[in-house]
Formats: sequence, C-alpha cells, structure tokens
Amino acid sequence: MLNLNNIEVIYSDVIQVLRGVSMQAPDGKIVALLGANGAGKTTTLRAISGLLRAQEGEVTRGSIEFDGRSIDHLDPENIVRLGIVQALEGRRLFRHLTVEENLLLGGIARGRTAFRSAVNRDLEQVYQYFPRLKDLRKRVSGYLSGGEQQMLVIGRGLTAHPKLMLLDEPSLGLAPLLVQEIFEEIKRMSDQEGMAILLVEQNARMALKIADYAYVMENGRVALDGPSAQLAENEDIKEFYLGLTQVGARKSYREVKHYKRRKRWLG
Repeated sequence: MLNLNNIEVIYSDVIQVLRGVSMQAPDGKIVALLGANGAGKTTTLRAISGLLRAQEGEVTRGSIEFDGRSIDHLDPENIVRLGIVQALEGRRLFRHLTVEENLLLGGIARGRTAFRSAVNRDLEQVYQYFPRLKDLRKRVSGYLSGGEQQMLVIGRGLTAHPKLMLLDEPSLGLAPLLVQEIFEEIKRMSDQEGMAILLVEQNARMALKIADYAYVMENGRVALDGPSAQLAENEDIKEFYLGLTQVGARKSYREVKHYKRRKRWLG
C-alpha cells in the first residue's frame, strides 16, 4: 500500500508545486492520476520515487509511506530496492544498447545474485507481455519505433519485480492502436503480477477504462477522486476530458472558464 498524506512540495525553496496532496495506491490495483499540464502529476510521481531532489525539489510537509514505512527522505536507489519503479515520461532508454541489454539493466536493480539466478525467466516474462520485443531483442533500442520503445521502458521496469510501478504518460505520441495494445498489457500485468500501478495519463478515456480508482489534480491539489467507473460518468470529466457533452464538443479544456470547474469539483 502506498499512502500519501497531505504532502507539499517546493522547488528551489521558492515555488510551491504540490499543496496538500493525499492519495493511496492499494496492492494489486491500478490508480490513474489525471489533470492538465502543470497540475502536479509528474511531481507527485517524482516525490514517491525519490527523483524529486534531482530536480531541486523537496517534500516540505506531509508524509509518503510504502508498506507502512516512511520513504519521503530515502534515496532513489533505496526506494527501488523496496519495490517502487518509475518509468519516466519520454521513453528514457540506453539508446546505444540493444533491447535485451536494456532489459537486463532493469533486472540488476534487484541485486546481482537475484538477477543472475532468474535472468532467463525475467526476460521470458517480458516477452510474454510484449512478444514484439523478443523479435527485436538484438536491435539497438535507439532505432525502435515510439511504441516499441514504450514497450521496452515498461518491460525494463518489470524485470525489477516491482510491487508498485509508476507510469508517466505511456501513451504520449503514440498511434491509437498502439495505445490500445499497451494499455491492455498494463492491465494484464497488474492482474497477473499482483502489482500496484500509479498511472499518470492525458488520455483520460483509456486510463479510466483500465484503472480501479482515479484522482484528478488541478493546481497542485486533488480536485476530485473516486472509482474510475464513477468518474467516467461524471459530467465534469465527460466535459473536460472525454469530450462527450455539448460544451466539450465545441470548446477545448483550456477555453472553459477556470471558476466553473472549481465550483463544480470543489463545491
């Protein structure tokens, strides 16, 4: 269980990005984190994974707990050892290495002894979810398509045997059919491996389809949360993220007045 309790984050001792964020990610569940650009979604992931300090940010208030242990002051490598792995936005790979070499590097995060004893099994596990990677295992990763690179990023995270995987915008820049394929595998991974997934995603329709629960962030705060099926029927979500109402059909999210959203979501 991941538990964020009223956390605040400040960058460079000046800019406050998160303002009292509380949320949970239960074992074996997919939790979606939605919101416009700049809402604080990626900062939330970095606070959890320990990468925040590399961006000159810090948690100044509140607590982050994983399996009952406080982790908000741990280094990223220690957080990985506890079972939390983040797949960064932008498909960060070792582009000069092959597909299989990238996957092997992901497994090393578990420790050399554990890695050596299970390396073949770990690779086959990834290839089960993404068969295309097996065909491309000797290909230099920098020459893969965007969709193939995203599969590799997720697969590399899986070889670390995470209890919680943090996914940052896995659909970014991908064609709809590839997005569908990748999200189906994300759902299957969660079901079969029993791991929790915290998913930051702009494609709200797809995120709500596979998630069990969702939070909507705005200006560094959680503005709305609930079971995904319930949020998918929420009029504000339909209007500003799914485009299913008259207003959503004729106006973009940015064109709708801010006070109207706040009034509905926060009462």
